[in-house]
Amino acid sequence: MDPFDIEAYKQKRDIEDTYIINRFIQRRKKILEDSASRSRKYFNRDHAAANQRLIDDYFANEPTYDDAMFRRWYWMQKHVFLRIVGDLSSSDKYFTQRVDAANKEGISPLATCTTTMRMLAYGVAADAVDEYIKIGGTTTLECLRRFCKGIIRLYEQVHLRAPTQDDLHAS
Repeated sequence: MDPFDIEAYKQKRDIEDTYIINRFIQRRKKILEDSASRSRKYFNRDHAAANQRLIDDYFANEPTYDDAMFRRWYWMQKHVFLRIVGDLSSSDKYFTQRVDAANKEGISPLATCTTTMRMLAYGVAADAVDEYIKIGGTTTLECLRRFCKGIIRLYEQVHLRAPTQDDLHAS
């Protein structure tokens, strides 16, 4: 691929975005199919409905909010966000969707990263995102902690390096 071929880049980005979203949808379906009953008290935050709302709003083929709105609200392009979610999911089991203790669908990687990005972008309290994403304050703080550690681990060598003298003189 020619590094300046924008059409090839966009096509590859779209294929990667579609692949990541389909992986999450397939995993969610498998979790729902494999679920069996367990005996444990459960506070129903309805992660499945919250995850579906998140997908419908931002990541569906015809989302409620377009890419411009996504960029405005998350301070990054959607493909960058999806790359981060995919990288974290591949490198840290915490960012994979599992069945929780009550045998209910757990929090999706999209939801954990969305929660963290909203906290970082807007400086909101941990429990402020519960209404939309349905993740409690303690879990949100754990998402934030693991997200930050994961970003540093994954991107430190390339994107989080100290500025060079050329970088300092360029600004």
